[in-house]
Amino acid sequence: MKILIILIILLALVINLSATLVEDGEKDVYPTYGSLRGANQFLAQQSRGLLKCNKNPRLCRVKGSAGPDCCKNKCVNVKTNKQNCGLCGKKCKNQEICCKGKCVNPLADKRNCGGCNNRCKKGNSSIYGMCSYA
Repeated sequence: MKILIILIILLALVINLSATLVEDGEKDVYPTYGSLRGANQFLAQQSRGLLKCNKNPRLCRVKGSAGPDCCKNKCVNVKTNKQNCGLCGKKCKNQEICCKGKCVNPLADKRNCGGCNNRCKKGNSSIYGMCSYA
C-alpha cells in the first residue's frame, strides 16, 4: 500500500514538472505539447521548438500567463508592470509604481495613496503613503 502511494505521488510530480513554463534566458516561452486554451488551431498545431509571444502574441492570453501583452518576448500586463507601464519599454522611476498604465508615486499621490486606487478623502493629502499623516 505504501509503495502504491509513493508511486502515485511520484507520477503526479513528474506530470506537474513536465507541464511547467520553460524559460529561455530573458524570454518567456511555452512548450508546444499539450493544450493551449484560448489559442487558435494554428498555434495548437505547432510541433517544432518553443512558441514565443513575439511571434504568437495570443500566448499571453492563455490562462496562467503573466499578462495579456507581449513586450520583448515576455508576457506582461502594461497596466501594472513597472518596466512596461502603459506601453512596452516605458519604465517607472525608482519610487513609482504602475497603476492603470500610468507611473505614480504612492507616497505622495492622493489618488493612489500607498498603492493603486487608494484615494484619500476629500480635503486630505497623501504623505508617506498615508492619507492625512500628521
